[in-house]
Amino acid sequence: MSFTFAQLKQAIQDYTENDETTFVNSLPTFIRLAEERILKMVQLSLFRKNAGAAFVTSNPYLGVPGDFLAPYSLSFTAENGKKSFLDFKDVNFIQEFGPDDTVTGVPRYYAQFDVENFIVSPTPDGTYAVELHYFYRPQSLTAGAEDGTTWLSKNAELALLYGSLIEAYTFMKGESEIIQNYMARFQEAIGGMKLLGEAKEVTDQYRTGMVVREKQ
Repeated sequence: MSFTFAQLKQAIQDYTENDETTFVNSLPTFIRLAEERILKMVQLSLFRKNAGAAFVTSNPYLGVPGDFLAPYSLSFTAENGKKSFLDFKDVNFIQEFGPDDTVTGVPRYYAQFDVENFIVSPTPDGTYAVELHYFYRPQSLTAGAEDGTTWLSKNAELALLYGSLIEAYTFMKGESEIIQNYMARFQEAIGGMKLLGEAKEVTDQYRTGMVVREKQ
């Protein structure tokens, strides 16, 4: 089972039995909030990507991609072709390690300075090719056509449906028992996604055996 954008909107209306204009106009918002909830609760390797950039001489800052959520690694390639990985630190550590950012050297550490920039230390003493491996925010189902789909709508349809229903019933100020039921179903669906993302995706059954869940 999977949902297109139109099918998911219709499913939300069918469950809530609500066709009031303001509610219907808010359906894309419910879906986007559900997507965001899922992305913040589960990290799937499918949502990793690489981006190329460059350190610039005497500039301690590196721009953050627009779809960036969290870093996995940041590396640069020296003139001799050797790739080196920087250690991820807190901004306070960076500023204490290199209080004078006019002093340059080979970068060793990086931190997220703000929503748009990383900061590295020492400040680069040359121009280096950079590769950022990171967890990204995929395009929302609501950004596509009515018959469009996304990975979440095809492979995490229960989490997306019940997450959307939680937002919809919260908007409606619905009965707490119904919201709690949807929350339980959502958590169950998230549990399945976590098993995929944190166990099945990162193991090799040939070498490690089958993934076994603890008995409840």
